[in-house]
Amino acid sequence: MKSFVLGIALASSIVASSAWAQPAEQFVALPSYRVGPYAAGGSGFYGGIIDYFNLVNANGGVNGVKIAWEECETEYNPSRGVECYERLKTKNGGATVVEPLSTGIAYGILDRIPQDKIPMTTLGYGRSDAANGKVFPYVFPLISNYWSQAAAMIKYLGEKSGGMDKLKGKKIVHLYHDSAFGKEPLPVLEALSAQYGFELIKIPVAPPGSEQQSQWLQIRQAKPDYVILWGWGVMNSVAIKTAQRNGFPREKMLGVWWAGSEEDTVPSGDAAKGYTSMTFNTPGNYPLLDELRKKVYAGGKGNLTDQSRIGSVYHMRGLTAGVMYVEAMRAAQDKFGKGKPVTGEQLRWGLENLNIDEARQKVLGVYNMFPTVKTSCDDHEGSGAVKVQQWDGKAWKAVTPNWVVGDKVLLRKLVDESSGKYAAEKKITPACMK
Repeated sequence: MKSFVLGIALASSIVASSAWAQPAEQFVALPSYRVGPYAAGGSGFYGGIIDYFNLVNANGGVNGVKIAWEECETEYNPSRGVECYERLKTKNGGATVVEPLSTGIAYGILDRIPQDKIPMTTLGYGRSDAANGKVFPYVFPLISNYWSQAAAMIKYLGEKSGGMDKLKGKKIVHLYHDSAFGKEPLPVLEALSAQYGFELIKIPVAPPGSEQQSQWLQIRQAKPDYVILWGWGVMNSVAIKTAQRNGFPREKMLGVWWAGSEEDTVPSGDAAKGYTSMTFNTPGNYPLLDELRKKVYAGGKGNLTDQSRIGSVYHMRGLTAGVMYVEAMRAAQDKFGKGKPVTGEQLRWGLENLNIDEARQKVLGVYNMFPTVKTSCDDHEGSGAVKVQQWDGKAWKAVTPNWVVGDKVLLRKLVDESSGKYAAEKKITPACMK
């Protein structure tokens, strides 16, 4: 059942939609955003999660355990996100996992979740050094974090240039959303700039990014070889259209995966043709999508009002998140008891012991939709593999047939150094949890 609740904890109203938990249900907290400048990303992503939950429930749940959830509107605002987390965490017997889809919100609740024993996933975003589960036991930057993506970007641009040694002397602009999200990849980009000898030009854009004339004037003057677009929301289509007006080839632009959706390219019109971005989902149709249409949308239970968005980038990303949660629930039940809801602590164990290999992907109807994922205490990311996709004017097409992985040795060094500093600051003794 869904209901809409007016929250009084926030200065403005918060709309929450719920599937109320019953005794044998697994409760998930969704501090989501469906209004504001980033609504397209939030509605697609959380719509995908909820669609997958509805499908699992239609198929009988996780060993008979149905999934319940509640949304709380954050508008992508960090302070509202913290408020939503506090309101949701004790609902319906207690949340067992939380996904804020916001680096700012994730940072805001980072120190709270281990105290509350509620694991937080940051699928493809957030604090990259949280890949070290010995320091961040309750945080899971699943599949690929920003540092892995940045390293893969440079590897791809190096190969596109004819080899990594060919990057020497080239200019690469990092055009970024001036926020924690936009600044997150800088340690990797700076380290790779020093290693390979390319000039890194950092140009911030004030959120939401609807005005970029001065930034593109800098780009025109710098005459870079490539522009990395680390944007979000309206900033992306503005950048793509402004690049066209300034005569900068879209083929030389490479977007972060939050700048690589239909919501970024369709509004850009012809200006987007040839534009490339990173992704951790391979574009295409999958058996899972057919099952969704048949068992969820045909019965009027789909979460997306516009069914043309089924299988779109953000929707597919939300479905991927849903798969991660349900597989973690299965793993936790296998260890702690099938047929009953698991606690936040137990689900944390499940997230730390994921093993979604190709065989499992085929069973789930998602073969090659995302890279194989195998987590551990040392590795809360579980993969680090990505692809590059290109917009052909109508749809996204993968241009790297295989998954791309950046410099793992450098990444692990940076993860250990950064997480070590955090551990020292917070007086954490790094260790694996049972």
